[in-house]
Amino acid sequence: MQYAGLSMPSPFLMRHGMPFLLHFPRTAASALLGPLLLAMLGAHAAEPGAAPAQPAPGTLKIYKSLSGGVPSFSDVPPTKGPYVLLKASCYACSLTSTIDWHVTRLYLDEYTAEIEDAARQFAVAPALVRAMIHAESGFNPRARSPKGALGLMQLMPATARDMGVQDTRLPRQNISGGTRYLAGLLAQFKGDVSLAAAAYNAGPDAVRRYAGIPPFEETRVYVQRVKILLQRYQGQQPG
Repeated sequence: MQYAGLSMPSPFLMRHGMPFLLHFPRTAASALLGPLLLAMLGAHAAEPGAAPAQPAPGTLKIYKSLSGGVPSFSDVPPTKGPYVLLKASCYACSLTSTIDWHVTRLYLDEYTAEIEDAARQFAVAPALVRAMIHAESGFNPRARSPKGALGLMQLMPATARDMGVQDTRLPRQNISGGTRYLAGLLAQFKGDVSLAAAAYNAGPDAVRRYAGIPPFEETRVYVQRVKILLQRYQGQQPG
């Protein structure tokens, strides 16, 4: 966090599960406003000379700025004007993703035994498990979200414990725990895949509160992408 000149990759704010970072350009006004904003938002300055906080390696960076009052998104930081750095909370959660989910590569051969075993144990379609893993982590077993969700099925630590997962880094345990949790959501929402996927993203309380898919942009695009992936995986067989 540097506010002598003012590149300020802090503080974290939360909106619908998506942390973002406030940044201001190097101006005299920003040098005056920076400490005030930090104080108002409860942030803490780093020690002099400390490197600015950066997203974890591999985390998608999306920069949001205003141009003539119109929001603009880019994967390159603007050279002028204030902007915020958005970090998607899962692989398929980015509102500005350029991935074409209708044609993007499918993962047909990865973790086949683990997926089939978990799907059989918890009575969930293997194609749905595969679609969820794709949406959650892009089949990256080392994925970690800004909120601390871990592994292939992006389990939060408390959820992992509830599902009997001892080590989220192990694919078999992560897939088993995530599939068990998904099976519970499907049972809660009477087999409705859209509502179960929404609950996996936003939480079952949010789905019940809104009596359907919550009006969160991230959740809505996530559900759409899960359904696209599910349809595609249903039409394929692992090699």
